[in-house]
Amino acid sequence: MEKKKTFTLINDQTGESWIFPVAEGTQGPGAIDIRTLFARTGHLTLDPGFTSTASCASAITFIDGEKGILQHRGYDIRDLAEHSTFLEVAYALLYGDLPNAEEKRVFEKDITYHTMVHEQIHTFFRGFRRDAHPMAIMCGVAGALSAFYHDSLDIWDPRQREISAHRLIAKIPTLAAMSLKYMLGQPFVYPRNDLNYAENFLHMCFAVPAETYRPSAALAKAMDKILILHADHEQNASTSTVRLAGSSQANPFACIASGIASLWGPAHGGANQSVLEMLKQIGHKNNIPKFLAKAKDKDDPFRLMGFGHRVYKNYDPRAAVLKGSCDAVLDELGVEDPMLDLARELERIALEDDYFIKRKLFPNVDFYSGIILKAMGFPSEMFTVLFAVARTVGWISQWKEMIEEPNHRIGRPRQVYTGSAFRPVVPLRERSGAKKEGPPIL
Repeated sequence: MEKKKTFTLINDQTGESWIFPVAEGTQGPGAIDIRTLFARTGHLTLDPGFTSTASCASAITFIDGEKGILQHRGYDIRDLAEHSTFLEVAYALLYGDLPNAEEKRVFEKDITYHTMVHEQIHTFFRGFRRDAHPMAIMCGVAGALSAFYHDSLDIWDPRQREISAHRLIAKIPTLAAMSLKYMLGQPFVYPRNDLNYAENFLHMCFAVPAETYRPSAALAKAMDKILILHADHEQNASTSTVRLAGSSQANPFACIASGIASLWGPAHGGANQSVLEMLKQIGHKNNIPKFLAKAKDKDDPFRLMGFGHRVYKNYDPRAAVLKGSCDAVLDELGVEDPMLDLARELERIALEDDYFIKRKLFPNVDFYSGIILKAMGFPSEMFTVLFAVARTVGWISQWKEMIEEPNHRIGRPRQVYTGSAFRPVVPLRERSGAKKEGPPIL
């Protein structure tokens, strides 16, 4: 029988030692189980940003940033993008395995027939200013779903959890499309049950009542891949936010709204929009060498957006998939946009530069997704909304896994306090610098 690994912590001042078990995963590094650390030692751990802290055990997504590996339920992201649809990936994230033919049919039907939203939500939208940012709207309307669907809020009922999961996966694209239409001042477009998930989303975004619209197969396939590639990414900021909110037993709609709010941050979901803003700043191919020099200058605030990744120290596996889709979409649309040409030239030059090669600053998924979405006709304000459409299935899968964990507890991080030590309250008139009361001001 193999002996379980342990970790010994030694106090170098007193000589005391404590042994802690090591929790092993099926892949990746193990984790020192320090749940009893404070009770046994009187000390906490300090890990700002939680870069060395495993907040949970999860069987959903595995990442090896050094090797450029991303797997969902053990399936490689490249294989999923090549051979599966987004709803197949969604099924695997929720239930653990890719569906068989009958499971796929039933799941797709369940999602398709949940895509409409309550008609009163149309009125709810009109409470926002016309120039409201789509992410501000999404934060509000996603959380408001709990006011419309009272029959699936019991988080301890497995069937209600499943219904809420299906509703969120189905309705978030509808709300996202409505946010776009509201921003453009166009009529809302109802979902269609004869279209697949990606086609239906594109239809709701770009159709108008005055004419027939049918997305091309190339655009629908590219959109489906974008959704697959953004479906889940382990315990990132927004996913951790959803789990933390869910640990308080908040309803799933509120938890997803919290994830959307976290995703809104430019350091998280707004990176692809930052890529286009950077390209606007560069302006022309002739300016690329100047801006690459600025990127290499540690004293210059300019950063090359869309290159490198917090987790991946190798090529982002999602970027390799999306690059092929990017080329296909641009060819399909016949887009002639100087900014897209600029992006391609920037990628070519950067990938031939030793500075970026040595530092493994390869294009990431955000570099290509912004280019594709712009070519499709999405305004940059919608980029993070589209990220939320894809990531909802990851959030709800992570939430479901946490709720079904037998020993789950409310999240309660600790702190190292650095403020003032105890001090008495001095009466107001005796406080240093206090002025005596003067005559009343009339």
